[in-house]
Amino acid sequence: MFVRGPHLRLRCQARLARAIGVFLSGIMLLAPDVDAWADATPLLGAANPDSLLAQALGQIQGTPLSLQQALEQALRGSTAAREAQADLASALGTLRTERGTFDPELFGQAQTSSTDQPTASPFGGADVLTTKGRMASGGTRIRLRTGTQLSASLEAVRTVTNSSFALLVPEYDSAARLDIRQPLLAGFGPSARGPLTAAERSYESSRALYQDAVLIVAADVEGAYWDLYAAERDYAVQQLVRDQAQAFLQAVQLRAQAGLVGPGDVASARVFLAEQEQAMLDREEQMDAASDRLATLLGQRPGSGHLRFRPTNDPPREFPVAPPDSLVAWAQRRNQDLKSKDREVAAARARERAAAWDARPDLDLFGSLGGTGLVGDPQTVTFGNQSFTSTRSGGLGDALRQAVGRDFPNWTAGLSLTVPLSRRARGGERDRLRAEVARAEQHYTAAARSLEDRVRDVQRQLLHGTQRLTAAHDGADAALERARIGVIEYRNGRTTAFELVRLGADAAAAQQRYSQALVRSAKAAARLRQLTDNAYPGEAAQ
Repeated sequence: MFVRGPHLRLRCQARLARAIGVFLSGIMLLAPDVDAWADATPLLGAANPDSLLAQALGQIQGTPLSLQQALEQALRGSTAAREAQADLASALGTLRTERGTFDPELFGQAQTSSTDQPTASPFGGADVLTTKGRMASGGTRIRLRTGTQLSASLEAVRTVTNSSFALLVPEYDSAARLDIRQPLLAGFGPSARGPLTAAERSYESSRALYQDAVLIVAADVEGAYWDLYAAERDYAVQQLVRDQAQAFLQAVQLRAQAGLVGPGDVASARVFLAEQEQAMLDREEQMDAASDRLATLLGQRPGSGHLRFRPTNDPPREFPVAPPDSLVAWAQRRNQDLKSKDREVAAARARERAAAWDARPDLDLFGSLGGTGLVGDPQTVTFGNQSFTSTRSGGLGDALRQAVGRDFPNWTAGLSLTVPLSRRARGGERDRLRAEVARAEQHYTAAARSLEDRVRDVQRQLLHGTQRLTAAHDGADAALERARIGVIEYRNGRTTAFELVRLGADAAAAQQRYSQALVRSAKAAARLRQLTDNAYPGEAAQ
C-alpha cells in the first residue's frame, strides 16, 4: 500500500512572492522619505506582492516548451534511442541469418559434354569413339533443428555415341535418391540449435535494451526539464535580490546624505550589489547551460531567435510512496536493463550447451534410399554371326518414372565415427564458453544489486520529498523574516550594514535550496518510472 504525504496547502511561488514583498516593505523603513524610497525602487509598483515573482519570471525570454513536447521530441531526436534502435536491427538481422540455416533449399545442375576417344581394340565400336552427353540433376535439402540432414535428388543423363556395339542410342539413365544423416553426438540437438537459440536470446536482450534506452531518454529529459525549471526560478529570485540590493544601496546613500550612516555602510551596500550582479550573471549562465543540456537531449535548438527554452509545466507536489521492498520487487520484475542481462545469460548458456555437445566425438547415422532407370532407342548390333537388340525402349520420362518408382531399387545404411586424438580444440572452446556464462551471470548479479541500490535511494528521496519541500519553504520564509528584522534593527542602529548584507545572502541561498526541493522529488519519480518500466506509480499502486 502507498502512503501519501500531507497536502501542501500553500502555493509555493505565491508564498515566495509574498515573503519578498514583506522584505521589501521592511526595507522601505530605511528611507527617511517614503516617496523618495518609492522612486528609488520600481519593485514597489506592484500592488500585489504575489505578482513579484511572476513578473520576474515573465520577463525571461525563451521558446515555450511543455514537458510532453520535450518527451516527444527527445524520442525523435535522441542519439541514444537511435543507437539502441540500430543495435536492435542488427540483432534482428543476426536472428534472421541463424533462422535461415534451417530453411529448405533447392539445388540443380545441368551440363553437356562431348568426348572423342581413339580406340585400338576391335571391341571399341569405332576407330574414334565419339560420346556426347547431357546431364541434369536437381533436388531439395534441409537441415532440421535436431541436426538431421535430409536430401532428395533426381538425376537424368542422355548419352549419344557412335559405337557400333551400343544397343541404345540415345540412352537415358536416371537415378532418384533420398539421403539422411543424423548426428548422434557432436552436432546433435543443442549443438545444432545452439547458434539460433543464442541469437534469439540476444535479440530479446537488444529489444529490452532499446526499451530501456527509451525509458532512460524520457527520464533524462524530464530531469533536464525540471533542472531548467529550477534554474529559471533561481534566476528570477536572483533578479529580485539584485533589485533589492540596488534599492538598498539607494536607501543607504539617502541616509548617508542625511548624516545618519557613514561611508562604511555605503561601501557594504555597494559590495552587496556587486556580489548580486555577479550572482545574477552566474544564474543566467546556469539557466542557459540547463537549456543547452535539454536541447542536446532533444536534438533541437530553441526557435524564434531565442537562446533558451522556457518550461511551461510546474513540477508535481505529491508522489505516492511504496515500501522499498515492494518497489525493489517491481523493479526486478520489470526493469528492462535487468531483463537484457538475463537474456544475455541465456544466450551464453545456449552457446555453452552447443559447445559441450560439439566436444564429443562425431558419431553419425547415415542412409539412403533410391532407384535407377534405363531406357533408350534400341539399336541392332551384329557380332559375328549373331545379332543383338535391347528389350528396353522409351524416352526420358520413362527413365525418370523407373527411378522414382524404384523399379530397380538400392539402399545404404551405416555409421560414421570420428574420434579426435586430442580434445584440446573442442574442449578449449567449451571451457571458454563456460567462462562466458560465469561472466554473464556476474554481470546480471551486479546489475540486480545496483538496481536495488538505486531504487532504494530514489524511494528515500520520494519518502522525504514532502517533508524536504516543507522544510525548504519554511527555511526560505524564516530567512526572509530574519532579513526583515535585520532591516528594522539596522534602522534603529542595532546592527550593521555588513550584517544586513549577510542576511540578504542567506535569504538568497535559502531560495536556491527551495528551488532544488521543488524539483528533486519530480526528478526522483521520473527515474523510478524508468527503473520499473513505468510500473510506478499506476500499475504498482494497483
